[in-house]
Parts: sequence; C-alpha cells; structure tokens
Amino acid sequence: MDKQVQMAMAKWPNVPHCYGWLGLDARGAWRMRDQRAQDLGLQGSKITNAILRGFINRNYLCDDTGRYFFQNGPQRVYVELEATPYIAHSDPASGWVLHTGQVMAQCDAVGMTPAGNLILQGAGMVAQIDDRDLAIAMRHLTGAAGPASDQQILDWLDHASGPLFFSIANRSLPVHPVTLEQLAQSCPFVASPFADQ
Repeated sequence: MDKQVQMAMAKWPNVPHCYGWLGLDARGAWRMRDQRAQDLGLQGSKITNAILRGFINRNYLCDDTGRYFFQNGPQRVYVELEATPYIAHSDPASGWVLHTGQVMAQCDAVGMTPAGNLILQGAGMVAQIDDRDLAIAMRHLTGAAGPASDQQILDWLDHASGPLFFSIANRSLPVHPVTLEQLAQSCPFVASPFADQ
C-alpha cells in the first residue's frame, strides 16, 4: 500500500466506503461504473490512464469477508468482479502475471469452468486466465497420452471424462471442473459487494 494512502487513512479514519463504482472485467481491465452503468448492469468505461491503473493495482486489497477493494486514500472503493479477483496473463519471461503486475509464483490448483475458462489458484489468489491467452494456455493441457487435443478438451468439458493436466512451473496439476460460484464459496470472494454484507 502506498505511504500516502496510509497517511490519509490515519488522518481521516471514518470516510464512508464506496460501492458499485469500480469494476474489474474478465480481461483484467479496471472499469469506472457511473450511475448509468450501474443502473443498466453495464461494465462501465475502461480506465486507460496508466498512472491511475498503477495506483489502483498497488492499493488493491481484500477485507476479511472476501470483498476486494481499492484503498483510495482514506476511502475503500469496493470492486465489482466480472470473474475472479485476479486475472492472469501469459508472459514469455515470467510465466503467468496477474493484472496487478505481480507474478503468480505459486499455483497449487487448476480449474476449468463450463465455459472453458481456466482458473489458477495459489498463495491465496484466484486468477482466471484472460481469454486472449487461452490459446497459449491450452498448449499447457495434457491428457493421459500427451498433449490434449481440442476434441479431448471438449469431451472433458462435456463429461469431465479422462484425466486432464495443466503444466505450470515444472509441475503437472490435475484440472478440476469448477464454477465461479463454487470458487466464490471455497476461496472465498464476493463478486458484487454491498454495504450490508
């Protein structure tokens, strides 16, 4: 957390929290959700300013109930999550990097949703792989006899039949079927925080 944020929190400890105005989409983009976007259930406008994105990334935290927020000075701005609390991108040098810029150094479990999205879990983090990186991610999938074909993956999605593994950091982890709702319960995280939660 930025030092200036810590100082603001100490100076103004009782600032009301903010809900609904900030979102994280399934590709790891921060979204500003004005009242119209909130009323219509829209994602909102993508935040493109690199300095602001960096500030949000450095001050992105989670409370003890699984609600993720951006500590904006003395105010907590709770985040609407389209998918998981983190989004992972492929990086040739570092492997999988989270939308906050952190390398996902540890992965202990891999899941796949019914829609075919891959989920990485480790060190208390849950990250869906950006769909633009799924082609790269699919190259890391293997079956019992070697690289998994598209048909094997489709069959696995239909019936979770036969073993499917994901290679990451010199490990081969079994892939488990999972839904975002199940993840939110087991991890846990709150996709849409409200003041009364």
